[in-house]
Amino acid sequence: MEKSFYYVVPWSDIGYLKETLQSLEIPFVIEQPSDKLKLADGDVAIVFPDMHVRLYNNVRELFGGHGLRYPH
Repeated sequence: MEKSFYYVVPWSDIGYLKETLQSLEIPFVIEQPSDKLKLADGDVAIVFPDMHVRLYNNVRELFGGHGLRYPH
């Protein structure tokens, strides 16, 4: 999967978000802090590929805004 954008979320929110994204059949991966993604303690990133605007609108609505561009 080519990574396009991501959202930073607290680890405690992963269960609900993962379940919701899977039910909507939206592709994603969960990443921990790394050299590319500097995250605060207790945070993880939910990373997405490029997607059709209809799917992106569902993601944007779920997370309450636009994601951050994934660093390449």
